[in-house]
Amino acid sequence: MTDELLSRKDKGVLVLTMNRPDAMNALTPTMMQAQLDALSAAAADPEVGCVVMTGNGRAFCAGGDVKSMASGERRGTLEERASDLRRRMEVSRLLHEMPKPTIAMVNGVAAGAGLSIALACDMRVVAKSARMTTAFAKVGFSGDFAGHYFLHRMIGTARARELYFTAEVLDSARIDALGLANRVVPDDQLEAETMKLAHQVANGPRVAWGYMKRNMKAAEEGTLSEVMDLEAFGMMRCADTDDHKEAAKAFVEKRAPVFKGR
Repeated sequence: MTDELLSRKDKGVLVLTMNRPDAMNALTPTMMQAQLDALSAAAADPEVGCVVMTGNGRAFCAGGDVKSMASGERRGTLEERASDLRRRMEVSRLLHEMPKPTIAMVNGVAAGAGLSIALACDMRVVAKSARMTTAFAKVGFSGDFAGHYFLHRMIGTARARELYFTAEVLDSARIDALGLANRVVPDDQLEAETMKLAHQVANGPRVAWGYMKRNMKAAEEGTLSEVMDLEAFGMMRCADTDDHKEAAKAFVEKRAPVFKGR
């Protein structure tokens, strides 16, 4: 792990904090590799039931490091550079597809690839002072980290195109109105509200969460029959879990279930 990405576990929740506050947590190769490593490990870690992504300071993540871009330095061929970027973009796929719920705790500006990372998470808890923008048009870029994939599915292609073409800066009211936030909360309650949600899902039926995420991916990309096939298998798999048996027993006994994640 690097100082550019801080990691801590809190009662089944892995909190990953982008830590370049003086640069609004702009992404670097080191930080992106650390994200890849941490998320890959979390996906297979039985002690992790939920992942929270956030930023240190006044920004969630400002996207790519524009100061570094301004140097004009390019290393390797076009194909090599594209391949390297594509590998780093696996951060978005992991957040979206890993068999654990993921939450973006958006504490400030989420711009460019930073916005894409926030959108890749299953849920977003957004501070009232936070802002979001695609930003790419302002620096002559087309966009990366799967922002196009997520944004047009969330708000429709016409609005997504507008936000990419104009790079409009959205305040929290507009973020909420567009449906990009699951919850908008006062700044001083952001961490408490996010961790409350994170602990709730981390202490839930973790096997079921993985199948729910697989079903959602199929719903985004597949056919009705493919979704139903996956739902059928997932239901029967979950029926064999200790968590389902505990929940059924708790229902009969009129008490809250105690899930063990297995």
